Amino acid sequence: MKKTASFVFAALGFCTAILGAADAQSAPGTALLDRLDTNGDGALTRDEIAAARERLFERLDFNRDGNLDAEEVGRFQDAVMDRAVALQILLGAQWRRMDSDADGTVSREEFRSRASFFDLVDRDGDGRLSSAEFLLVRNILSGRPDR
Repeated sequence: MKKTASFVFAALGFCTAILGAADAQSAPGTALLDRLDTNGDGALTRDEIAAARERLFERLDFNRDGNLDAEEVGRFQDAVMDRAVALQILLGAQWRRMDSDADGTVSREEFRSRASFFDLVDRDGDGRLSSAEFLLVRNILSGRPDR
């Protein structure tokens, strides 16, 4: 069980990194801090971390029996892998789009001129991200497309 718990928390870190990328323009780690900092004082207390771990446990305990079993951990592993594969595909496609002269490399100018993630999120192509566009993509990336 120790190995399984280690995997779950390592995977949590991986998922947090992926989802943090969707929180766009804030300083690294700020979005995660903001989510965990429930009293808004800009710091995390032991109680806030414990509450975050409790919320994570509740999300992972699919059958609500108060224990994480191998099947539940397996579901979490599958979800992490599905998102990782999807992100790999997305990044590969975006990288190919950035290579506008198709020479197999992305120059500094090609890299700077293409706002790939922005273009992906701007679903109506108006050059602006509405809150609905941002939330839709964030929810899809976090596995909650219905919210």
